[in-house]
Amino acid sequence: MPCYLGVDGGGTKTAFVLIDDTGHILARTVAGSSYYFNDGFQRVEHVLGQGIANICELAGIERSGIDAAFFGLPGYGEASQDTPQLDQIPGVLLGHHRYTCDNDMVCGWAGSLAGSDGINVISGTGSMTYGERRGVGRRVGGWGELFGDEGSAYWVAAQGLNAFSRMSDGRIPRGALHGLIRDRLDLADDLDAVSLIVGTWSGDRKSVAALATTICQAATAGDVVAAGILSAAVGELVALIETTRTLVGFTAAETVPVSYSGGMFADNGFRTLFHRSIDGLSAGYELRRPLLDPALGAALYAAKRIGSPLRAEAIGRLTAATDDRDRAPDR
Repeated sequence: MPCYLGVDGGGTKTAFVLIDDTGHILARTVAGSSYYFNDGFQRVEHVLGQGIANICELAGIERSGIDAAFFGLPGYGEASQDTPQLDQIPGVLLGHHRYTCDNDMVCGWAGSLAGSDGINVISGTGSMTYGERRGVGRRVGGWGELFGDEGSAYWVAAQGLNAFSRMSDGRIPRGALHGLIRDRLDLADDLDAVSLIVGTWSGDRKSVAALATTICQAATAGDVVAAGILSAAVGELVALIETTRTLVGFTAAETVPVSYSGGMFADNGFRTLFHRSIDGLSAGYELRRPLLDPALGAALYAAKRIGSPLRAEAIGRLTAATDDRDRAPDR
């Protein structure tokens, strides 16, 4: 029976899943970070090798028994001179070339929409969209926190910290945001925020992005400045979606499926703002709850790329298994 390997790489962990063409999950495993910008190509080879070995052992198959694989790797395509080397690594480990590689954003899209045409928007530490229509795929955004990632958790947090500094100086009236950030950072003096974030944290991207939850809390508490930041963030994400729609060739007459992923969407208020903005657009969109996790999305995409997409009943079986897993109590 044909089986497909999906690999969703990340800066913290790399998830592996093996499925068959009837929608049964044969094995899952997790390995460490596969972000080569930090630790080089050797890290990618080590992590992928470990994951492939584990998944084959768990499923009781040889590497040659994997009919197709898709590797979603963080940073892929963001340094063109590195792409050929990244492309070669899985072939050495699998012993065959029935695989493709791309950025891990493709896994999020394929999982959220179960591999069907449409657009996935990410608002986590960073932000970007990926969409496909009839085999044409495009990425928009994801340029990093220094001059991009608009609408991301980092962007929201940076805007919130800017508002905090203005409130502290008296340039704008103080609202709930000021006190909430002061408490979150445990500041004895407002200017201590500089030494904490720039000095102690060294501007760490994830630490700054984590402050976005405080901006959301401030908006819920009625802070108009915080509410304005969230509204602007949603506007940036909508701009990514609208641009992607045009680039992949969706027509004005088509209703475009849209899904989402990333930590910002865990906040009910932010998610509601996003829903309302999508509903208010003149172009037709159908907002969908994410169906599958990115690793399963990668496995579906592996099958699709070799011309053997899973049937609806198989995807339904995967979706049901995912729902059951989400409802299971933590152990």
